[in-house]
Amino acid sequence: MPIVAVSVLSHTGVVRRRNEDSVSAGPWTLCATSADSPQTLYFPLGDTPVTVAVADGLGGHPGGDLASSLVVSQLAATSAELGDEQAVEDALLACHTAVHDAAATDPGLAGMATTVAGLTVTADAVLVFNVGDSRVYRLTDGEPELLSTDDSPPLAPGWRTTNLVTRTLGGATDREALDPHLRRLPLRTGARYLLCTDGLSDPVPAEEWPELIVDPDGDEDDQHAVVELWRAAIRAGGPDNITLALVRIED
Repeated sequence: MPIVAVSVLSHTGVVRRRNEDSVSAGPWTLCATSADSPQTLYFPLGDTPVTVAVADGLGGHPGGDLASSLVVSQLAATSAELGDEQAVEDALLACHTAVHDAAATDPGLAGMATTVAGLTVTADAVLVFNVGDSRVYRLTDGEPELLSTDDSPPLAPGWRTTNLVTRTLGGATDREALDPHLRRLPLRTGARYLLCTDGLSDPVPAEEWPELIVDPDGDEDDQHAVVELWRAAIRAGGPDNITLALVRIED
């Protein structure tokens, strides 16, 4: 039976005063807290799907940490039910509604929102999804391939990143107007996928990752990769919360 191994780390970074990122793997969650060492979880892949997600509560918005926690908690609660694209889309729409409903209970939370990026591993496919600018990459021999689609405006000449997000879960937009990005890929044992918030992808360009994620012995050690990517983001100034989930599918 294949195993889904997930190595996760979520950290406040250097500049932010609190962590507004959250992460889930199967029924497990780590919400709006900070750690400087990774945890690895293992899930058997039988008839039950395994969903992994990262969420980035929008900085400067009220309730960003609450929004990201709500989303990953809801995805964790339904992880085993997300067996196809329609189920994943319905779950994201439900998360969108849940963030809006929570914001409606307190005027101080008006406009709270979060991004999300993740994947669901089923017996025969990997379903990649995202809303916002958190990302999903596939790692092949250490080389990252972007699978998700950023919801952000075109970059001005000379700019590599932007802090503007055009689509979120929650926020000021109509709660019905959500069109999440979904992509279906065949299941491949041995494949590795990296989910991250922009606290990694903005300060550390993906072209710098290959030399970081292979350990000194040339092995593919997932915890080593997660720690080295996090350290690179810290060395680059740690301007935002940093959350990573490295997913490996193995026999």
